[in-house]
Amino acid sequence: MGNANLRATAARTGGVSRERALQLGTRVTMRIIPRLPARVLRLLLGGRSVTIEGNTLDPTLQLLRLAQAAVGIDGLFVDGGDVLESRARVSTLAPMVGGADVPGRVTDLTIPGPAGDIAARHYRPPSDESAPLLVYYHGGAFVLADLDVFEAPCRLMCRDAAVHVLSVDYRLAPEHKAPAALDDAYAAYRWALDHAAELGADPSRVAVGGDSAGGNLAASVSRLARNDGGPVPALQLLIYPMTDFSRQTRSRTLFGSGFLLAKRDIDWSKEYYVDGSGIDAADPRVSPLMADDLSGLPPALVVTAGFDPLRDEGDQYAAALRAAGVSVDHRRMGSLTHLFLNYFPLGGGSATGMAELISALRAHLSHG
Repeated sequence: MGNANLRATAARTGGVSRERALQLGTRVTMRIIPRLPARVLRLLLGGRSVTIEGNTLDPTLQLLRLAQAAVGIDGLFVDGGDVLESRARVSTLAPMVGGADVPGRVTDLTIPGPAGDIAARHYRPPSDESAPLLVYYHGGAFVLADLDVFEAPCRLMCRDAAVHVLSVDYRLAPEHKAPAALDDAYAAYRWALDHAAELGADPSRVAVGGDSAGGNLAASVSRLARNDGGPVPALQLLIYPMTDFSRQTRSRTLFGSGFLLAKRDIDWSKEYYVDGSGIDAADPRVSPLMADDLSGLPPALVVTAGFDPLRDEGDQYAAALRAAGVSVDHRRMGSLTHLFLNYFPLGGGSATGMAELISALRAHLSHG
């Protein structure tokens, strides 16, 4: 790997005891927050609210934000950006949020990819009737997370949107620089088109979707499918997508620290995924917003969050798609932060936002 930030986890002085304390604090927080009535939440917050640019932060996420700050978490990566330690933390903390017990029929499988087999997970909806298929790419800054970390939201989308979900475990950076993740994502989409019927899904309604880095991949897969003459996805679901590595935005500065995703996470994502890849940061393969032509792309359901460093580039991408003649349903979740998709088990605005997202997804694919 050759980067000082990839030093072994054990090299951190006192790292083990600190991580244990963090895990204990997080476990307690995740168990308590969903059980708190609104009046108790307000009491714990001292009646204070966070309002920026007309948006007021959801109280549940405000308490989570304070709890994470208390145990030393600011963003996805650990201090210094150590990849191995950051992956370990994400994998350890994600199950503590809960939600993975949503009932469902789940099968692990592999998909042929450009550099070997790609692990994937198929979630089958309750009904045995032919239903749409969503090829899903998880978030994690192109560096972190896996199928297990996104088990809960995939189960919920499958059950409540009544869609098949194929969650794709694409290659991660820095071991695999750009465009490795996109190559895997596109291969998985092409495989899904050919095998939808075998999965019990409707081959005419194969959609792509993802959150954050996964939203970037879903947008790029849609463009590649169009460039190759189709078929294009039935829908592109872009949840707080990362769309531009080449420029800074106001929201990256405004919400760059203390709002669950940090600006430094985005900077490390670029360093690990783009820098040294031979691909320019403005190349549309990594920055979909910089594409010269967005016409002819599939309908888009774009979801952005009011307290998210990626808010502005998500909003800009939705506007650019609409200006190119693409049908766009842009849902602005003003009171929420990045990662609300994963925090729906905590209740509050995250649960409400997830319910709206799933309802819209179901409606779009039902009409597809």
